Amino acid sequence: MNQKAIFNTLKIIAIPTIYALLLRLFFGISTWHDMFNVMSTSFLFCLPFIVGALTVYFSKEEKVKKLSYRIFIPWIPIFIFLVITLVFSIEGWACWLMILPIFLIASSIGGLIGAYFKLKKRDDKVYMSVLLLFPLFISPIEQMIGAIPGTYKAYTFIDIKAPAEKIWQQVTRVSEIQEVQDKGWLTRFLGFPRPVKAELNFEGVGAYREAQFTNGLVFHETVSEYVANKKMVFSIKAYPHEIPSTTMDKHVVIGGQYFDVLNGTYELEQLNETTHRLHLYSHFKLNTTFNFYASWWARWIMQDIQNNILQVEKDRAENQ
Repeated sequence: MNQKAIFNTLKIIAIPTIYALLLRLFFGISTWHDMFNVMSTSFLFCLPFIVGALTVYFSKEEKVKKLSYRIFIPWIPIFIFLVITLVFSIEGWACWLMILPIFLIASSIGGLIGAYFKLKKRDDKVYMSVLLLFPLFISPIEQMIGAIPGTYKAYTFIDIKAPAEKIWQQVTRVSEIQEVQDKGWLTRFLGFPRPVKAELNFEGVGAYREAQFTNGLVFHETVSEYVANKKMVFSIKAYPHEIPSTTMDKHVVIGGQYFDVLNGTYELEQLNETTHRLHLYSHFKLNTTFNFYASWWARWIMQDIQNNILQVEKDRAENQ
């Protein structure tokens, strides 16, 4: 490969990557938070779209004619951007895993649209100039409209072959969970804290417990409705100032600006003489401009946490 070819390759990859980094740093300036915010549709969808369009814009026309090139070549600067932001702690691993599908799809769409203008011999310089500045114009409008808070439900259940009294003992007092008992594959993959223990100080309305997780995460729970061996409803509160900064990414911290857990409910249903079904569901709140996407991930995470706890309670009720 000659020097000109190397230079062209670097231009195709480096310029979109540098643009992505500059836009990320610009949107991350805290004093401009009211106008430019990383947790916005303007950033999460426009940035990868423009990266894809830029990548194709600087590519040779004969390569752009290939559909596979338009779709997949924009992924290279996206992955380089990912690595750089992780290395320099600009973004966290959990955040990247959740937004990566959006970034890959949007960058491919950008590559396809960019190829259309390039191959049609349109005035792509004007097109690209407008596109580069587009997030800076649309973000203030998005922030003025504001996020629409939404409340969502995460529902889980498990069937347990044990008497109601024995199951309920595990519900009200979850003693220490060893790491080998942890079945939360999604939260473990994302690097989220795992549950450790949660024990009520007494059984009844007004009872309190701290649901303790690793890395200093604590849910403060207060019982608002209680029927022994039947039902328990409790409020859930996490205080961001109690959570060490290294525990969770600031964009997904529980009790923070964008995500909060509101309450949980246990219900025990008898299926037959030997088996009961233990229901566990929670309500959580999201406050973003892209709740339609964030709610999928939040629900999966909450269900993974709940299924993990239910599995522990089942094992203990059936075997202890």
